[in-house]
Amino acid sequence: MSDVAVAKELVKKYKQLKSEISKIIIGQDDAVDLVLLSIFVGGHSLLIGVPGLAKTLLVSTVARTLGLDFKRIQFTPDLMPSDIIGSEILDENRKFQFIKGPVFANIVLADEINRTPPKTQAALLEAMQERSVTVAGHEHKLAKPFFVLATQNPIEQEGTYPLPEAQLDRFLFSINMDYPSFNEEVNIVKSTTDDHIESIDMVFSAKEILEFQHLIRRIPVADNVVEYAVNLVSKTRPNSEGTPSIVNDYISWGAGPRASQNLILAAKAHAVIRGKLSPDKEDVIAIAYAVLHHRIVRNYKAEAENISEKIIIEELL
Repeated sequence: MSDVAVAKELVKKYKQLKSEISKIIIGQDDAVDLVLLSIFVGGHSLLIGVPGLAKTLLVSTVARTLGLDFKRIQFTPDLMPSDIIGSEILDENRKFQFIKGPVFANIVLADEINRTPPKTQAALLEAMQERSVTVAGHEHKLAKPFFVLATQNPIEQEGTYPLPEAQLDRFLFSINMDYPSFNEEVNIVKSTTDDHIESIDMVFSAKEILEFQHLIRRIPVADNVVEYAVNLVSKTRPNSEGTPSIVNDYISWGAGPRASQNLILAAKAHAVIRGKLSPDKEDVIAIAYAVLHHRIVRNYKAEAENISEKIIIEELL
């Protein structure tokens, strides 16, 4: 099958996928789109929102519709790295046997990732980057496809361990989940307070997802679109040539080269699911906030004057 035919098949299946997810998840269209884009690109995402916005339900629903193995890890201050990656035990034959942890799944939900100490965070983030874990000197490959969807509560910050910028950079997207509209909340209450249980169908298989990931990487990109993405990222770096004053005034550190790579990969996926065979600047703009938001570090002046990352990124665009 040609790449054009595969791309058309992806568009068709994507619409079916959104239809199945909407049976369970009411509203949150932007968040759903970004989660699915990250999966088709092969990246990880950070979901940020207050409790009760169906972050966990969204991830588990996506896993069911994609036919993927799903595991949830509730991060707590006493969680150890071995609780995530697994450990070796001595079996009845006095031989060491590796018992796999919950990270050995296709989709791993890292719930409240900022509630656990850096050592445990690092164990998960190493698995995210290497797609493998090392225990007692032995390397164990993770399942394919493999995605980590982590959540953070932006309100309650006591007793938390914020992810360092270098570790935040491992996430393709930072996805903000907002409160539903009045009508959406009415529909949510109606659908979740009766005795009816909605069933959803599996739309993709793991093999198809891997095929679509390879397809997206084969999508051609015009040089001017690549240059636009790189130029956008370079403008987030203070005191560089051509950097606007809003960045010099309010940003301590800008985004690195991984942001440019992720802009292009995500723009490719954004274009393909909309029936286009190559991304343009509009596709880069559409996903720019989710890619850049967690990669720029505001200074004290920005916090004092309430200049948010969104304001800065909108100015750059």
